[in-house]
Amino acid sequence: MITRRDVVVALISVTATLCTIAFAGQKAPVLGSAVFDWNAIPARETPVGSVRQFFKGPTATLDELELHVTTLNRGQASHPPHQHPNEELVIVKEGTVEALVNGEWKRVGPGSVIFNASNQLHGIRNAGSGAATYLVINWKSH
Repeated sequence: MITRRDVVVALISVTATLCTIAFAGQKAPVLGSAVFDWNAIPARETPVGSVRQFFKGPTATLDELELHVTTLNRGQASHPPHQHPNEELVIVKEGTVEALVNGEWKRVGPGSVIFNASNQLHGIRNAGSGAATYLVINWKSH
């Protein structure tokens, strides 16, 4: 015999399952044309400097497009050299950095562009006498 308690438990289970399915099926909204004011993006302090997260999400043609700006304190690296499947561009805004590219550390300054190819070991560190700031543009297409 089915009791009232059995019915309530079943209804709660069904509702929870449907909510989970609905939430899992939601996708982030597609990034449209926009303006991002430097002064409106808060800088979050990190152990090595700070980071500003401008955006990260799908676009009409990419699974994900991300832009963040990192400021490294003198002598610091954002993280140890690493690799990942997605490609990225790094644009030096101010200061002097050393970038690990094709197994060599290359020193560059403001306006320089670094391209990190898919699955290639890369890294960046502040090689100047003050803070170094750079933009990272990262995309994923599949």
